[in-house]
Amino acid sequence: MKRLLSCDFNMDTVCVELKFSDGSMIAIDTIAVENEVADNMYQRSELDYLIYNDPIAYADLILNGNPEVYLKAVTINKPFES
Repeated sequence: MKRLLSCDFNMDTVCVELKFSDGSMIAIDTIAVENEVADNMYQRSELDYLIYNDPIAYADLILNGNPEVYLKAVTINKPFES
């Protein structure tokens, strides 16, 4: 069984990179994910928070969870009122 050695956000590639003990690596393209699952700036902001502050939780959400359901549960889209 392969073990996770590291999980970091790479600013150069804009990917969350997971490296495993068997030498394999997974790179999650964060821009592609945002374009696919985020409907508004609040959802993009939530994803950005996870990317920078908890990349392991971000990777788990994208690879094993349901990001659309998560984003709808944790964000509120309030139209700007002037």
